[in-house]
Amino acid sequence: MERWRMNMKELLYGAAYYDEYMPYDRLDKDVEMMKKAGINTVRIAESTWSTCEPQPGVFDFFHVERVMDAMEAAGINVIIGTPTYAVPTWMVKAHPDVLATTVKGRGIYGARQIMDITHPVYLFYAERVIRELMKRTAHRKCVIGFQLDNETKYYGTAGKNVQEQFVKYLREKFHDDLDALNYEFGLDYWSNRINAWEDFPDVRGTINGSLGAEFEKFQRTLVDKFLSWQADIVNEYRREEQFVTHNLDFEWRGYSYGIQPYVNHLHASQCLTIAGTDIYHPTQDELTGAEIAFGGDLIRSLKQDNYLVIETEAQGFPGWTPYKGQLRLQAYSHLASGANSVMYWHWHSIHNSFETYWKGLLSHDFQENASYKEACTIGNEFAKLGSHLVNLKKKNDVAVLVSNEALTALNWFRIQEQAPGADAQSIYYNDVMRWMYDTLYRMNVECDFIWPESENLDQYKAIVVPALYAAPDELLIRLNQYVENGGTLIASFKTAFTNENVKVSHQVQPHILKNCLGVHYDQFTFPKNVGLTGEIISKKNSLSEAKVFMELLTADGAEVLASYEHCNWKDYAAITRNHYGKGQAVYIGCMTDEDTLKAVYKAVLPEAGVEIPEYHYPIIVRKGTNDLGKTIRYFLNYSAVELEMPYEYKNGEELLENTSVEKGAALQMPAWGVKIVEEA
Repeated sequence: MERWRMNMKELLYGAAYYDEYMPYDRLDKDVEMMKKAGINTVRIAESTWSTCEPQPGVFDFFHVERVMDAMEAAGINVIIGTPTYAVPTWMVKAHPDVLATTVKGRGIYGARQIMDITHPVYLFYAERVIRELMKRTAHRKCVIGFQLDNETKYYGTAGKNVQEQFVKYLREKFHDDLDALNYEFGLDYWSNRINAWEDFPDVRGTINGSLGAEFEKFQRTLVDKFLSWQADIVNEYRREEQFVTHNLDFEWRGYSYGIQPYVNHLHASQCLTIAGTDIYHPTQDELTGAEIAFGGDLIRSLKQDNYLVIETEAQGFPGWTPYKGQLRLQAYSHLASGANSVMYWHWHSIHNSFETYWKGLLSHDFQENASYKEACTIGNEFAKLGSHLVNLKKKNDVAVLVSNEALTALNWFRIQEQAPGADAQSIYYNDVMRWMYDTLYRMNVECDFIWPESENLDQYKAIVVPALYAAPDELLIRLNQYVENGGTLIASFKTAFTNENVKVSHQVQPHILKNCLGVHYDQFTFPKNVGLTGEIISKKNSLSEAKVFMELLTADGAEVLASYEHCNWKDYAAITRNHYGKGQAVYIGCMTDEDTLKAVYKAVLPEAGVEIPEYHYPIIVRKGTNDLGKTIRYFLNYSAVELEMPYEYKNGEELLENTSVEKGAALQMPAWGVKIVEEA
C-alpha cells in the first residue's frame, strides 16, 4: 500500500454520485458530462444501506453494479463507501435499542448518524452488509479504494453498554484504585466520591469536569475502534493497490471551522492507508481560503503525506454559489496544501429530503451551468498538468500544537466563564487556535500540525501553542526541553493550567512552562477598556487592546513586549519573550487583534530562522516539491480585484499559461485568480 501512495500518477477529480436518487435514468448522460468535465473519479454506495438491503439478508446492489459497469466502460475510477452511517428502518423496528442513548435519552428514527456504534446488533448487520458489498466490488477494475463509513463520530452514545465499558476503562487507567480516581478527579466535591465500583453513577449527569472530560475522551476511542474494525473487514477483500480512507471532518459552525471535538483525528486515522477529509467554507465575499488551508494542513500532518479531499462544495448552500473563478481558485488551493484529489459533494442536486437545497455541481435541471463549465476548465487542466502537481511534498518550519483534551476541558471550563446565572457567551478552544493559525496563514507562513504525542519536535524552528489548557507534565517538560535545545515556543493564555485529568496545578502558573517562559501569574480577568502598550505595539494600531480574557503576568526575567494600558492593570505584562537555553519562548497573556499578533510573529519568527514572505493576504503563496524534484509555488488571489505582484523567486515556468517567468517580473493576478510557477 505504501507503494501505491507514493506512486500516485494522477490527480483525482470527481464527485459523489447517487444513481439511487435520480428522478429518471440518465447514467449514460451523466458519464458523458463527467468525461467532458475531466472528472475521473466518483464515490458511490455509502449513503443507501436501505436500498442495498431492503429487508434483513435480502441484498440488491443493482445501482452499485450498473454504476460500476458504466464507469468501468468510461475509464472513470470508483471509490466504494461502506453504507453504515444511516441505518435502515427494518433494523430499528426490530431492534429499537440500536439507536444511541444520549444525554437527551433514546433517539427517534429519522436522521442519519443516530445509532450506537458499539451495539452488537448494529455491528452484526453492518459487518454483513460490508462483506456483501465487498464481494461485489473489491475485484472490479474500476474500484481504486474504499471509504470507511462517513464522517464518523460517536453521536453522543452513552447507554448502559457504553458506560459499562467506560468503568472498565477507568479501572485499567487507575489500576483498580478508587482512591486514586477520587483524588485525581476531585470527586469529594459535592459528595461525588465513589466508594465502590458497583456504585458508579450514570456519567451523563456529572458536574465534574475531570470525569466528564475523561468520558468524552473515552467516547472518542469508540470512533477509533469502529473505523479500525471496518478497516479490518475491508482489508480481507481489497487488492494491495486499493486504498482505505475516511472523510474526516471538522467542528461545524455552518462550515468547517476547527478541531473535531468528537474525533481524535490522529488516532482515528491510524487504520487508514491514506487520510481523507471533508472541507466546506464560506464563499463569495467571505472566501478567504483559510478553511481550505487549515483543513489541508491538519489532514496532511496526520500521516505527513498527501491526502484526499473526498468532499468539498461545488455550489452548496444558496449563500455559497461561487463567483466566477472561485471554484477554480478553491480547487488549486486544495492542491497547494498537498491534496491529491478534489471531489464535490455532490454531482447533482437532489430533488427531495434534507439536502434539497445543498446544490451539487449540476443544478436540479441537470443542465450545464456556470459552475459546471468552470469544472470543465479545472478537470482538463488537472489532466494536462497533473504530473507536475500530484504528490506535492512540503517541509515546513512551523508547527501548531493541537489537543483534543485541551479542547474538551475548555468546553467544560469556558474561557469567559461567568458566575452562575450570568450571560454565558464565550469563545472556545477552536477560536484561539484559528486566531493563531489564521494569522500565520495571512502572513504566508506555512505550517504543519502536531499533537501531544508527536515526537521529533526539534524538526521545527517554531511551535505555536494555542490554549493548551490540559496537558500531561511529560509534554510540558518536552516543550521546555525543546526551547532549551534552541526552539522557539509561542504560547497563548490558558496554557499549562491543568494536567491531563483537568486537575488544576497547585504550583505556580503556568505549570512547568514558567521555566522557559520566565513569567508567572496568579490572577486573571475579563478586560474592559484595556489597551496594550509596548515596543511591538504600533502607534497606528488603534485596535490594539486586550480582548476576551487576560492574565495578569509578572515577568521573572522575561522581556516585556507589551503591557496593559489601564489604571489598575498597568503594572502587569501582557506579552513577554524569554531567552531560555539556546531558544526563546513567547507568552501571549490575552486575546488580541490580528495586527498585534502579527507584530509578535514578526518580532520572533525571523530570529528563529523562519522566513516571513513579503507577500500577504489577499495574495496567498504556498509551495512544495513535486515528483520531478522541482519547487512549485501557488499564487492565489483571494480578492475581487486584479492585483499586480512582483515575482521574487528563481526563474521558472507558469504552468497554467505555459509562459516563462523571471525573477523580478510582475505577476498579473486576476480577481479570484491562480498562478502556478514551477522553478526551472
